[in-house]
Amino acid sequence: MGKIKAKESQNVEYKRIWKDEYLKWICGFANAQGAVMYFGVDDSHEIIGLDHVDRLMEDIPNKIITTMGIVTDVNLHDQDGLEYIELTIAPSSMPISFKGKYYYRTGSTMQELTGSALTDFLMRKMNVTWDATTEPAATIDDINPSAVRYFLKSAIREGRISSSAQDDSVEQVLKKLHLINEESGQLTIAALLLFGKDVERWNMSSAFRIGRFGNSQADLIIQDRIVCPLIEMPSKVVEALKAKYLVSPIKFEGLQRIERLEIPEDALREMLCNSIVHRDYTSTFIQMKIFDDRITLWNSGTLPPNYTVEKLMEEHESHPRNKLIANTFYLAGFIETWGRGYVKIRDSFQKENLEIPTFEEVRGGFMATIRREKFLDIQKGQNNKKNVTKDVTNELSERQRVILNLIEENAYVTIPEMSRKTGVVDRTVKRDIENLQTKGIITREGSRKEGRWVIINR
Repeated sequence: MGKIKAKESQNVEYKRIWKDEYLKWICGFANAQGAVMYFGVDDSHEIIGLDHVDRLMEDIPNKIITTMGIVTDVNLHDQDGLEYIELTIAPSSMPISFKGKYYYRTGSTMQELTGSALTDFLMRKMNVTWDATTEPAATIDDINPSAVRYFLKSAIREGRISSSAQDDSVEQVLKKLHLINEESGQLTIAALLLFGKDVERWNMSSAFRIGRFGNSQADLIIQDRIVCPLIEMPSKVVEALKAKYLVSPIKFEGLQRIERLEIPEDALREMLCNSIVHRDYTSTFIQMKIFDDRITLWNSGTLPPNYTVEKLMEEHESHPRNKLIANTFYLAGFIETWGRGYVKIRDSFQKENLEIPTFEEVRGGFMATIRREKFLDIQKGQNNKKNVTKDVTNELSERQRVILNLIEENAYVTIPEMSRKTGVVDRTVKRDIENLQTKGIITREGSRKEGRWVIINR
């Protein structure tokens, strides 16, 4: 017996016999990258032949065209007296359905598309993205001019649009960004989310949620819900993280005092922008959860077809889910268009000798997990305090012990409140606080104004 030399892959399939259920496969291949299917060939690529070949040569193309409306190339081959059929399926530029259902071949599996996955597929096939849909009820009065000016300032500074654009009206800016439909004159969803006065009016899941947790997800300590025009969201989120959630360990370079965020800020902004640009806005909120040992950032929406997490960590073509939002973020200088974002994230973490974040598809979305190495070092007393032990608390003054008790009762206790409780002036309390920090007993999570105290050694 002869063999077919081509190897089975995502685009080649071998079947011993013909079954009508393979019409679903043909639909899935047409919706993906096309394929070649052989009938009368076993899994080892051995030609075993087919019965009733003449009838199949007539039935197969007829069934394909009557159920799906596509024409395929069907060829009959003969080798050593054994006949087999080669069916070549070309990729379709239009969405193809079989009995009202849509199938798609991804990797080695055939999937029936439903819900948001089907919506994404149909829009992608028609070269339309969800953010390009229009909102008839919206007017230019629903756009926040200050958000537009914020964009212009950033885009001009980055050199991605001309400085003359600062004299444009809000409507002119939106037209240049293709955020107003040329035919209808209506505002797109992208315009309303990027620059809207009330973004939740147009999309209830447009908020960004941050939560600080203790030992488990059931132990919620504080939370924030950030609602603003998307163009301002990366900066608003970073401000909140600096103020309440993350630490900025202090170190000295010569005589200069440096307070640098515990994770690389440029990488953090890149991940935030990716979550905003690539998320599925027909689903739920972006969620950032902060634990003692890790930070997770999750957005709804899976990777583009045929993309893997491994491919993301290499240079690749960029395929944003929301093209208009992505283009505006690019012009503002927030992202690149060359698919280098994850490479930049990796390089930023490596530069600071930190563990590279992990990425995975989970719960119908995409999640980044960042290990809080610097915070863990502080907790363990390993950040330039390796010799500090719990015994150091025996050396504290009575007032310092009172301050520790106040912090234990209320992590958000203020200096003035400590001053009133201890009966000394603010300046004295600050000296005690600095002493406790130097000894590795407490640290500050977030800013002086909005953060909280964390006891790390008692």
